[in-house]
Amino acid sequence: MRRFGSRHSIGGLTLLALFAAVSLAGHLHGDPLTLAGEPLSPPSTAHPFGTDFLGRDLLARTGHGATTSATVAGASVALAALVATPLGVATGWFAHRRGARALRWSIELLQVVPPFVLVVVLLGLTSAPDATVFGLALSPRWRLVASLAIGFVPYLVRVVHAATVTERRRDHIEGLRLLGVPQREVVVTEVLPNLAPAVAVQMLLALSIAVFAEGGLSYLGLGVPAPEPTLGNLIAEAGTQLLGGAWWYAVIPGLVLVCGIAGINLTADAGTDRMVGLRSAAPSDDPTTTSTLPSLYEPSPIETPT
Repeated sequence: MRRFGSRHSIGGLTLLALFAAVSLAGHLHGDPLTLAGEPLSPPSTAHPFGTDFLGRDLLARTGHGATTSATVAGASVALAALVATPLGVATGWFAHRRGARALRWSIELLQVVPPFVLVVVLLGLTSAPDATVFGLALSPRWRLVASLAIGFVPYLVRVVHAATVTERRRDHIEGLRLLGVPQREVVVTEVLPNLAPAVAVQMLLALSIAVFAEGGLSYLGLGVPAPEPTLGNLIAEAGTQLLGGAWWYAVIPGLVLVCGIAGINLTADAGTDRMVGLRSAAPSDDPTTTSTLPSLYEPSPIETPT
């Protein structure tokens, strides 16, 4: 298990390093909007990734596009976690209360709609020039961030809820409650630190999905608009040029996108392997509880007051 996790972590970090190297090289190479050469020039010494249909350098555009894609994905997952963590803790810690149950059922109702469909609908509703999100006039990039974040909130709430229910059942947590320690103190000092590893791993998995989703939405014309480059709209631009033999136009941004997604997934897998190993090795407070993480696809139990 440890060797397998180590291979995952090495492979994931290597791919992420390649992704970061392309991003850095693109920023150092030049302006992604400047006409730098002949249109559709193949890779060369002057233009290592070739040029696009207007003659703009593809290394610069791919590097800036990778940064944009990663920034949008990271901001959306961070915003989703910021909203989902307190909601998940509340529905898990106060599981027997009507308000928490109603909130959890409302969030589960949102999960009936596939997240990608939900994001597309939200982007469609906010695509008008005068559209606002919660009363705020946002740029297309931040509308995309907000829409992706809303799509991830139900998933992350479910993860945090299940982990909170598991932590709440542990003997030492029950002991602190019986001793009269304030619930806020128990949650802040005991529960949240134990939730952090599980939430971090799930955020990594969500990040890989967000990178893929940003690429797909930009490919469909729903993401960050041109001329600002993203990996998705670079691949979309290249679609009409492939028949003309400009293979580098789509292949190179596509490989960079795959490196980012695969690197994040492998790193998340290594984190999961590490967490499962630690939980299996640690003594359990309750012999009836499982030593693995709560399933994301099974309904987490609702506690009743004793």
